[in-house]
Formats: sequence, structure tokens, C-alpha cells
Amino acid sequence: MPHVITQACCGDASCVYACPVNCIHPTPDEPDFGLSEMLYIDPSTCVDCGACVSACPVSAIVPGHRLSDEAARFADVNAGHYPEPGPDTARFPVRADWRLPMAPISKPKRLRGATPDELKIAIIGSGPSAMYAADELLKHDQVRITVYERLTQPFGLAHFGVAPDHESTRTIANLFDEVARNPNIRILLNTEVGKDVSLDWIRQTHHAVLWAGGAPTDRPLQIPGIDRTGVQSATSVVGWYNGHPDFALSTPDLGTERAVVIGNGNVALDVARIFTADPERLEHTSIDRTALTALRGSSIREVLVVARRGPEHAAFTLPELIGLVDGPAHVWVDPAELEGVTSEGIEDTTVAAKVDLLLELSRRPKPDEPFIRLSFGYTPQEVLGDDRATGVRFVKTGTDEELVIDAGLVLTAIGYRGRPVPGLPFDDAKGTIANVEGRIVDGDTPLPGLYVTGWIKRGPSGFIGTNKTDSGETVQHLLSDAEAGALPTPKTSPVHS
Repeated sequence: MPHVITQACCGDASCVYACPVNCIHPTPDEPDFGLSEMLYIDPSTCVDCGACVSACPVSAIVPGHRLSDEAARFADVNAGHYPEPGPDTARFPVRADWRLPMAPISKPKRLRGATPDELKIAIIGSGPSAMYAADELLKHDQVRITVYERLTQPFGLAHFGVAPDHESTRTIANLFDEVARNPNIRILLNTEVGKDVSLDWIRQTHHAVLWAGGAPTDRPLQIPGIDRTGVQSATSVVGWYNGHPDFALSTPDLGTERAVVIGNGNVALDVARIFTADPERLEHTSIDRTALTALRGSSIREVLVVARRGPEHAAFTLPELIGLVDGPAHVWVDPAELEGVTSEGIEDTTVAAKVDLLLELSRRPKPDEPFIRLSFGYTPQEVLGDDRATGVRFVKTGTDEELVIDAGLVLTAIGYRGRPVPGLPFDDAKGTIANVEGRIVDGDTPLPGLYVTGWIKRGPSGFIGTNKTDSGETVQHLLSDAEAGALPTPKTSPVHS
């Protein structure tokens, strides 16, 4: 059986370049790449060479005959993404005159043109977008990088945003550790730009500044009662159980029997899964010990994850749903909510697979407590209660039919948003630093030496690995500007104690 990509897929496309037969898609050059929830191996062209296994930074690729029971469904997912093989049906035909290069081995390269002997670059933030950018920059031996990270630990969401029971996904930090060992990069922890050091000073001491600060705030849910005690963002809960210092005091009220999560992206499913997990299973993960103690005493028996739209518009990814359905979590969908729902006629194979899985869940008996219930087609109107939240009033989307759900804990999970950075132009409509393909612009004018990457560049979309191609685009422009002599000359050298 061919190799299979499983849930941990980070989408950074390292496997694509390792494959000698072009059987992994979509590639970064294909239009679906930025939208795809994972990468897929074509079983009809995979030659089982194993090159992709070595290239994958999160150990997401395994031989088909070694799939665990929990991951077995991914063989069908990979196969289902491709039509039946044949000369006229191949979705990604292999051209005789072209194939991707084998995994590129990066030898240090010299930049040409007007590039200085030492190209000093500052990167603000040390999350995935920052580290992928650093990895690309360090392929050039003139580059010297200083990373400014306000926290006491590096790698951002790779450390503080991945659920503690997704241990394979967390291994992406090993790749970033390797980047950090390069002698031409230094990471200054506990150093906040705008507080400990000014952006103006950084600009004066480097040829270029690459802002990679992410989208650190939640999109607000603007309904009455949202400020009541017992309401908080799912993001704060993720930070709490991952030990993020910003959320040390964000302990959720676990003394209620039901929690409602408004929104149904991957973060919503992560929180629901952790809230209903057996604490003994979490004992052997990286979960914060204080959070684990609190979860041991939790009274939560049900977590209701509510989406405004129908199942065909579910925001969570197919890999995340498969991990939930076939993993240890107890999860259910009320069959009454899926009455008349079918995957027939849905052309997108990923969406169709999600709908089929949800229908499968609806045919299962209601599980033992604590369990997760996925609900669709309800729009929140108000958080009920006096001083504290006691429930949420919904309406069936598109109707006047009301539904009140009792709950003592309400979490919002409707997405992220970037926040303005003093000294940099901000696109308020998009919630991003104003830029064109990574070059920061004021109106239509590029600002010399200023660049951006990650969510604060493109908005909160994609996955950890999506940042690799995103950062690559920005770095390409930065290096092109360096060779053209378009970068400012530092006025002084950066000196740090």
C-alpha cells in the first residue's frame, strides 16, 4: 500500500520537493495550495520510496500498511482526493518534460549585486512565519539575523497554540530548533519591541526589518451579554492550558455541567476535546500542570460546539474531524439537525467527506459523558444571565425560531485579527499591516527596508506550514531589494547586552 499523509500534516510542502514522481498535491505552484486543508498522496503514482517520510517535519507520513486504527481512514481520504487513474482523468497529470526537484539541499549561497558583505536583518517575533523566513534567509552566507521575541520561549503558536495532545504537530519545533542553531542567527527572548527596544532603533541598526508578529487578538463577537462573567475567548483557554504567560489568569469556570463554544474551527474542537478528555491521558502530554489539576476537578459533562452555518460550511478541517471521530473523544451530532442533509452533489471532495463523517456521527448512539456535541445552523443573539452567564439565546439561522441553551461557560471562537503596530501602516479592513506581497507600503509606496510575513501579512488563514511559502515570497522580495541596492544602510551596529 502507498504512503499516506495523516492528521499531523502541517502543509509546509517539504514532502512535495522530496517526491521524485510528483505524486503529492497540491504543490505550492498549484492554485489549491493556499486553500487546501492538508496535502494528499496519489496512490496510483506513489512508488513507496519513502523520500517524503524523511522530509516531513511533523512525522505525518507513514506507509499505508503501518497505519494505526485511528489513522486508517486517511488512506481513503488520500485516495478519495484523486479520480480513478487514467490518461484523461488524472487531476494532477505528470508531464514527461517536467518534475519537481528532489529535496533541495541548501548550501550557503552568495547574494550578488549591491548586497553588503553582511546583510543585517531583524525579525520581530519567533513564530512559524518568522522561523521559516529565517530558514530561507540563512541559505545566504552574508545574512546575519537578530530575532526579537517578547516571550521567554520562542516559536509562538508552534509552542503555545498547538493542542498538547497533538504531539506530532508539536514536533515542528524541532525544525525551528535546527534553524536557531545556525551561528548566523541569534534570538533575543524577553525583548518586546516598543517597550524594551524601539522599532526606530531597530530600523537604524539593520538593513531590513521583517515583522512577523502574527494576529494576536480575537475577532469580537458583538452580541448583548458578551461581557458577562463566564464568557471568554477560546484562544485564552488554549493559552491557559498551554502555559502561555499572557493567559496564566484565564482559568475557565469548570464548575458548570455544560460549556458552549460559539464557532467551529479547529481551535473550537481543540478546546472541546481537552475539556472532555480523560485527565490521565493528558498526564503524559505537555499540558500545563496547573491546568491539568483544574481539569481533574472539572464538572463539565457536555461541550456544545455551535456553528452559524450548515455542516457543508464547517470551519474545522477534515483531518481534525477525523482525529475527533476516530480518536478517544466522545463526539455526537443530533440526527434531527442533519435531517435531509446529504453529500450528494457536493463537488469538493473534502467538504463531501466532512458531511459524510458528520452523518456517520449522527447515526451513532449518544455517547457517555463527558462528550462533545456538534451543532449547526444557529446564530447567537445574546448571552443570558445577570452578573454571570447562564446560557445563550440562539435563532435558527435564517428564521425567527429561537433556542435557549443553558450553560455556565461560554467561549467564543470566531477567528483572529491582527492589531495595529505603532509606526507601521495598517489596513483596518483586513486587519493586516498594509503590504504588497510582503513589502510594507504606505498607500502605493513601498517603505524601504520594511517587510511583513505570516498572519499579520495575509490575515489569519492557513496552517503552520502555509507560512513557509508565505515567508518565502516575502524573503524573495527582500533579497531582490538587497541585490538591487534598495535597502537602507544601517547608521550604527546593533549591540545587545
